[in-house]
Amino acid sequence: MAELSKATNTRPVNEVRKKKSFIKSNIHGWLFASPWIIGFLAFFAFPLIASIYFSFTTYSILKPGDFVGVQNYKELMQDDLFWKSIYNTIYFTIFYVPLSIIFGVALAMMLNMKVKGMAIYRTIFFLPTLVPHVALAVLWMWLLNPGFGLINGMLEIIGIQGPNWLGSETWSKPSLVLMSLWGIGQAVIIYLAGLGDIPNELYEAAEVDGANWWQKTRNVTIPLLTPVIFFNLVMGAIGAFQQFTLPYTMTQGQGTPANSLTFYVMYLYDNAFKYFQMGYASAMAWILFIIIMSLTAVIFITSNRWVHYQGK
Repeated sequence: MAELSKATNTRPVNEVRKKKSFIKSNIHGWLFASPWIIGFLAFFAFPLIASIYFSFTTYSILKPGDFVGVQNYKELMQDDLFWKSIYNTIYFTIFYVPLSIIFGVALAMMLNMKVKGMAIYRTIFFLPTLVPHVALAVLWMWLLNPGFGLINGMLEIIGIQGPNWLGSETWSKPSLVLMSLWGIGQAVIIYLAGLGDIPNELYEAAEVDGANWWQKTRNVTIPLLTPVIFFNLVMGAIGAFQQFTLPYTMTQGQGTPANSLTFYVMYLYDNAFKYFQMGYASAMAWILFIIIMSLTAVIFITSNRWVHYQGK
């Protein structure tokens, strides 16, 4: 009986010790995580919630503003420049994202060849991604200058009259697509990693079956590279809808000519920090969020039809 009573008394003591140890470890964990939690709440969660409220007000930096309901959203639907910025952004996305995938995969396949000094070539093609966007814009403004630009000079040598790239409403957005394609080095690195993950045994089996280079590319390389293409497609689409630095730098924030380079985020920035219409800009930000989330959802839903994973 004495031993049974002693064992019964020690159980609550052990449970109390375990509970104290659990609470102590949790406190330590929360203390270590507290800098991130504070940063998340201060710089992400609070601004996110505040922007939802501000989108229903006339808030500006100088005045608190009044609650106007969905008036900002109604005005956006009647804003011609708003629709123009959406058109410009969608135009850029439709052309840039597919071209970046095509050129990125093709370049990665070339850089994946067993050639002496290939590391140097890979470095050269990656270097443009290290150039700041402002410097990149200044460089391309010189290259595309209609009077003394290098590109028009090269076209003139072969008898072609080069267009006024950045001064023409027709050629301004294609020029921006061309500039953006110059910096796809990061995507190429990801494609190279995907190519390195494809087993050589599959190529050897294809050769045994008599497959040529195109057949191996079509039936082995591209299908097994689709997970990487899927990732770059999602990230490319999100990045394209947030295009800002290049067109803003080239046009000094004017979006010229004829607002053909006024992109969505540029117009959002102007409303927020040039016109101080924070409520209006917040409404634009949430519309952009809905567009990007909807596009991403469509890509994810359709990925089951064309993304192939090894072993499945």
